Amino acid sequence: MTKMRLRGFENAPGQRHISADDRYLYHREAPTLRLVVIGTGTMGQEHMRVAALLGRAKIHGIYDSQPLSMDMAEANFRPLQAEALVRYKDLASACADPAADALLICTPNYTHFEVLQTAMASGKPIFLEKPMATDLQHAAAIVRASDSYPAFIQIGLQYRYKPQYVEAFAEALTQGSLGAIKTISVSEHRPPFLDKVDQWNKFERLSGGTLVEKCCHYFDLINLLAQGRPQRIYATGGQAVNFLDFQRNGVRSDIDDHAFVNIDYDNGVRASFTLNMFCPDFSEELIVVGDAGRLKATEEHDIHRASSAVASLSLRRGEHGVSKSVNLSYPRAIEASGHHGSTYFEHIALMDRLEGQHVDSATPMQGMWAMIVASAAQQSLADAQAVDVEAFIAANELTELLS
Repeated sequence: MTKMRLRGFENAPGQRHISADDRYLYHREAPTLRLVVIGTGTMGQEHMRVAALLGRAKIHGIYDSQPLSMDMAEANFRPLQAEALVRYKDLASACADPAADALLICTPNYTHFEVLQTAMASGKPIFLEKPMATDLQHAAAIVRASDSYPAFIQIGLQYRYKPQYVEAFAEALTQGSLGAIKTISVSEHRPPFLDKVDQWNKFERLSGGTLVEKCCHYFDLINLLAQGRPQRIYATGGQAVNFLDFQRNGVRSDIDDHAFVNIDYDNGVRASFTLNMFCPDFSEELIVVGDAGRLKATEEHDIHRASSAVASLSLRRGEHGVSKSVNLSYPRAIEASGHHGSTYFEHIALMDRLEGQHVDSATPMQGMWAMIVASAAQQSLADAQAVDVEAFIAANELTELLS
């Protein structure tokens, strides 16, 4: 039986008199795995923090092309791990360190493919942050390479571990509470993209575009729920408010800040996605309707109150069965560790897989399908025309890979 963690007590000032010999509920097993984090910006530091909280692996080393990023990551991490971090002089050294059990790639989107080539030369298990690439040809090359790779590549689509989506999958897919799913609606309303090193997320050529960079998470969720193959995609949107006056090196920002996307699947499921990135706070909503019920899952983060996001789920089945409304949460320490706790559970999947267990973490092929929907939507948005997905796949020479 897995022993319960009492995180609220084990480090409390009032419990510091408990000696090591008497630490049973508070005892933490020594980490057995060592991780190297490549890219120590916002997400890289989140993965470091979550690894320390989970306690099944220690951060062995870090590498970033920006010394300031490594300096700040090291300073922020020092209170969480007594063992000093190895700072590598270059990417090759970071990937080839024989002491590392796995590599986590958290670099800017446009570097993912190139960094991955060096990482794969190590033969080590790899965690690759989303989106897996900024264009479909690189994504396809990753899928092909992963088929013969001696270890595994896990894609960082961690929204599938958010509490409201875990429960939505359980009700809609495992329990079949909605009957046959017919429609899926997802929306996100949030503030603009945050600042990044070199402001790479303000430009489509570096990020892959908003629908690839940000929304691959939601297209992954929609694909999982639809359980079909996308056939037709139509999108509209653009850049209405954010970064209209922003330039870097004489180049104007061209990143979209809102979009509406419609997706038709081959099994008759229809889905929609709405994005707005000029809102004062954060909210997500998922509505799934089947022939036996309706499910609504939400997450609200009120920036005016010093609290974590609030997640909820409601199920309405009418005469088909029991209806309910519930609030959802992970323990506070886990929720505060990043992305409402989803990165923590993504790390559990990573650790389990490193220990040889079967898990449901995102595969390169699933990352590829999220990219296809996002890229087709990005093209539809640019051309103001619906995209036939099979024709889009053929035009990108992906038919054989995706058959």
